[in-house]
Amino acid sequence: QVHLVESGGGLVQAGGSLRLSCAASGRTFSSYAMAWFRQAPGKEREFVATINFNWSSGTTYYADSVKGRFTISRDNTKNTVYLQMNSLKPEDTAVYYCAARYGSVRYEAAQYDYWGQGTQVTVSS
Repeated sequence: QVHLVESGGGLVQAGGSLRLSCAASGRTFSSYAMAWFRQAPGKEREFVATINFNWSSGTTYYADSVKGRFTISRDNTKNTVYLQMNSLKPEDTAVYYCAARYGSVRYEAAQYDYWGQGTQVTVSS
């Protein structure tokens, strides 16, 4: 079992930055691929970024809409994954969810077994 708790959301002006954190329970955090998804009102949950369990291999992937602006990272000693969001746009407004799956990265939400409760990010124009 993995329990995930997100933090760091808030209200920011366009062009600003936020850093989301996701703290995970469990002793085998380093064996899980981690991802961030987001869901805007009236829209489907969409993939944002993912990082492999073996981060030393440098395996990260991003949605085209956030590539070059967002950075996913993890600290396996702290059981935490981060999402640094720069140059935020109003269209980035959504509830951001942290997710985990045992093994390698995937892009589909249905492939992830564990989810946090979400944190709201609002970008004003």
